[in-house]
Amino acid sequence: MPEGDTVWQAARRLHEALAGRPLTRSDLRVPKYATADLTGRHVLDVTPRGKHLLTRMEGGLTLHSHLRMDGAWKVYAHDQRWTGGPAHQIRAILGNTDRTAVGYRLPVLELLRTADEHKAVGHLGPDLLGPDWNPERALANLLEDPSRELGEALLDQRNLAGIGNVFKSELCFLLGATPWLPVGALPADRAVHLPALAKKLLEANRDRPIRNTTGRRGQDLFVYGRAPRPCLRCRTSIRVADQGDGSRERPTYWCPHCQTGPTPGPRRRAPSGHPGTSRRTTN
Repeated sequence: MPEGDTVWQAARRLHEALAGRPLTRSDLRVPKYATADLTGRHVLDVTPRGKHLLTRMEGGLTLHSHLRMDGAWKVYAHDQRWTGGPAHQIRAILGNTDRTAVGYRLPVLELLRTADEHKAVGHLGPDLLGPDWNPERALANLLEDPSRELGEALLDQRNLAGIGNVFKSELCFLLGATPWLPVGALPADRAVHLPALAKKLLEANRDRPIRNTTGRRGQDLFVYGRAPRPCLRCRTSIRVADQGDGSRERPTYWCPHCQTGPTPGPRRRAPSGHPGTSRRTTN
């Protein structure tokens, strides 16, 4: 699923394919921008901001997109067959004489003035993979509400930008705390290292085709997607439960032996078909 490292990779692919060249094809398949024509404009750069993508073009325009759970940008050669999904899932096409970028299942797609990018991403906290990274600010943001569950605080992009459900579960495991522990109850010696640990994980994975937090080949993740298999450290069965306000399902994984803190009462098995792999789905 797309998180900060995956979005960083997508931005790099788009930048390499489109930047510095004029668009010869432009098709935004959302009603609000159906008549927008970007052909002839040079793409200046494609920049990731947390989980957001900003494609900047000459003339002061930015195409803002967000992948959320299922979105993907795929890049194809001029004569290559498109394989990202059925045509009705295509939301955007940007192409030049050599490459075509196709956006599938994009839940967020909007055309902004570049000067107004703050309206789309100004709410975000320090970007773990961006030039604005500030570990002190990120930690202060996380601790601002000490009663909030650690897992929820990590997912809140206003605190720090780039963590999703996979890294949330993995970070909590490495910190030795359950995702339901109030963030203010995290021991100070662990809290102070949290921002650096988060940055280390994302930086280590931004160039990898398969996400890995363990350093072991074939055993890529400590807990995410591994219930009810044994913990790689203590062999206790990994557990899974939903975390959040109920508005959407967020399966959360933890080891009941290696991680201390509150856990939910009723526990359930991982949902059928839930991704238990770290392999990327965005090309």
